Amino acid sequence: MLTISTDPLRKQQHPLVRKLADCIESNWQRYLDLSPYQLPAELGYVEGRLEGEKLTIENRCYQTPQFRKMHLELAKIGKKIDILHCVMFPRPEYALPIFGCDLVAGKGNISAAIADLSPVNSERILPEAYHQKLQALPTPQFQEHRSLPAWADIFSEFCLFVRPGSLEEESQFLSWVDSLLQIHCSYAANALPVATEQQAEIIAGQHYYCTKQQKNDKTRRVLEKAFGSEWAERYMTSVLFDLPTSS
Repeated sequence: MLTISTDPLRKQQHPLVRKLADCIESNWQRYLDLSPYQLPAELGYVEGRLEGEKLTIENRCYQTPQFRKMHLELAKIGKKIDILHCVMFPRPEYALPIFGCDLVAGKGNISAAIADLSPVNSERILPEAYHQKLQALPTPQFQEHRSLPAWADIFSEFCLFVRPGSLEEESQFLSWVDSLLQIHCSYAANALPVATEQQAEIIAGQHYYCTKQQKNDKTRRVLEKAFGSEWAERYMTSVLFDLPTSS
């Protein structure tokens, strides 16, 4: 079994970022057979400047028989903002949704928290087994729900996008993500490959997901300010949301 060590950056971040990163990796280790996924060496750890503040980015990537890429990114902008970003991209041979999660903590508070299992089939609906298990989960209660951007038709009906306003709500979000990961990883561990003709639909669904995510102007603007437009484009398309290829 691959052993995951703790990022030095993680120890400096908001408590919920730390807990969420630990939760993600513990579920990966519990259910899946991890092996390293090689990012370009210069993009694994990155430092830059953003409006006078130091920007640090640390990436961890893994792969499994079911997932072509499992990416966990932690970022810190000075002492103001802590960020977690995670996406699990299935291999085209497996009809699995895409797990995605983002967390932005600013000045001690969580400004944005989102998690989902995004369907990639042409109908944009989750497999029935997922739907039943997600429907059975207790409905999390939050005072402030956030609106999805106009390009965000990639998300499922179970997508949770909130601004947690208390420690109790932070715990609820962490619990929700843990439940999503348990459902997803346990299902994926026992999933069987699909027929070759279905793989084209899966690849098309992942292409759609990635091209939509690449429209995230907020992420792109931050990267462009810190590293320039060319670097930002490369990072968006090769690290954050790289397009799958047929096997």
